[in-house]
Amino acid sequence: MLISMSKGFLLVISGPSGSGKGTICTKLLRDDKELVFSVSATTRNARKGEREGVNYYFVDDEQFENMIDNGEFIEYARVHRNYYGTPKKPVSDQIARGNIVILEIDVQGALQVKKNYSEAVSIFLLPPTMEELRNRLIGRGTETEEQVDIRYRNAFKELEFVHEYDYVVINDDIMNALNEIKSIIIAEKTRVSRNKNVLENLLHGGGI
Repeated sequence: MLISMSKGFLLVISGPSGSGKGTICTKLLRDDKELVFSVSATTRNARKGEREGVNYYFVDDEQFENMIDNGEFIEYARVHRNYYGTPKKPVSDQIARGNIVILEIDVQGALQVKKNYSEAVSIFLLPPTMEELRNRLIGRGTETEEQVDIRYRNAFKELEFVHEYDYVVINDDIMNALNEIKSIIIAEKTRVSRNKNVLENLLHGGGI
């Protein structure tokens, strides 16, 4: 019996700071071994508990700009005074293996990915209210008051691009939001276009 493997794809998860992207991605990766996390490069300082090569590749501005010049990013952007970018080769390698690559990125980056990878699946994660978003930003305790204000103002600008995404999920309850995203992943994995090998095996009598 042949074991079928659906085609891998990019899963873009983005939304305003404080919407819960990081928590959602961590739980998805814990629950599904077919999902892999795309480690981004950034010029911002590491937060407490973050590790090099696990959460981010931490580089300086000069290193990042050299990577841009060498065409090493799927997407990159300058957000909140820092660069963020998704290295190209690790993502391509994982998709070729049939894995689903999660890109936890900002709106600017998501729009670049959608432009460059037409098959990418994009999800916009929303807070239940903007007041709750601000409370989450303050509650994290990782930014100054000025930084919280910048991220909060930027959130309103990011909301203008919701219509560019394939799906929207409201994170009012972490488990409900997680289950909605898992349902989206299942639906996308079973698309006919991602399972052409299954049809070929059946047509040629090889089974699934």
